[in-house]
Amino acid sequence: MKTLATCLLVSAGLLASAGNAQAQEALAKKYNCLACHAVDNKLVGPAYKDVAAKYKGDKGAEAKLVAKVKNGGAGVWGQIPMPPNSSVPDADVKALVKWVLSLKK
Repeated sequence: MKTLATCLLVSAGLLASAGNAQAQEALAKKYNCLACHAVDNKLVGPAYKDVAAKYKGDKGAEAKLVAKVKNGGAGVWGQIPMPPNSSVPDADVKALVKWVLSLKK
């Protein structure tokens, strides 16, 4: 019985995680992030999985990336600048950054 309960909890966690990923991808679509970025491959900007890999283990990564998304920037991934996204609500930017950093290559 304990094993069944454990399986159910693990399954519920996996479903919640998948649902959360879908919600974050929906936010990326809503704010047109996917016009320049993709999860697995470089478009205009870096692939989200490459961003996650670059910042893996960086305790300040979330704050840096939130600021980068809000204010824009250039030079880290090449010469094409990322425009500022100041109209995106802070909570959505934070959710998107957390999602990107959770992606594994």
